[in-house]
Amino acid sequence: MQKSVLVAGSHGTIGKAVCERLKLAGYDTLTISRAQETSLSHLNIAMTEPESVAAMSNWLSERMENLVGVIHCAGFLHEGDKGPEKNLKQLNADWLHQSIQVNTISHVHLAQALDSLIRRRSELRWLSLSAKVGSIEDNGLGGWYSYRMSKAALNMFIKNLSIEWGRRASGTSVIAMHPGTTPSALSEPFTRNWPKDKLYSPQLTAERIVSVFESMSAEGTGKLYHHDGSVIPW
Repeated sequence: MQKSVLVAGSHGTIGKAVCERLKLAGYDTLTISRAQETSLSHLNIAMTEPESVAAMSNWLSERMENLVGVIHCAGFLHEGDKGPEKNLKQLNADWLHQSIQVNTISHVHLAQALDSLIRRRSELRWLSLSAKVGSIEDNGLGGWYSYRMSKAALNMFIKNLSIEWGRRASGTSVIAMHPGTTPSALSEPFTRNWPKDKLYSPQLTAERIVSVFESMSAEGTGKLYHHDGSVIPW
């Protein structure tokens, strides 16, 4: 039977492109998002809600046999007239909480749903889309408080998860990845003046994500990768 990959946040621009790329590469895809879709391979759920953990675990327990990995694409940057902060005065606790819910907690909840399904011989690969701006060492510009903080929290979660799952199943690999800037609903307000040579199509971004996913190994676990495969400091 074909190997399958779970794509979380599959309703977004990058998520859709990743699903298409995986199909071209010969994988079956399982999908999780808030999008309504009548398919046995899709789960419609809000991953930010605590009750989603049990629901996702039950759904996945019947689909683990051929599952080789997870690509988590869910992310949040702006909504309406709210967006990244330019200074400290604009930092708001409610907005920070909303950023953490999507950019961090949705990843935590899916991992918790999978946790009891990980076996000692598992070689499951987990790739979370993160962002270079979540790197503390790389931050030389400041600003974007909520987004940076939520992605930095995600990066620490990925590091922790790689250690815990690595102890339980030495063949697993857990990484974060910066996919580059892609035209999408998430990035649209911030790409109007972006250099064209640093603006990547969803198809190219998906190709890079799947390439990094397929190259994952237990030896390379617990790192934040650039879309070219190089390592970004935490």
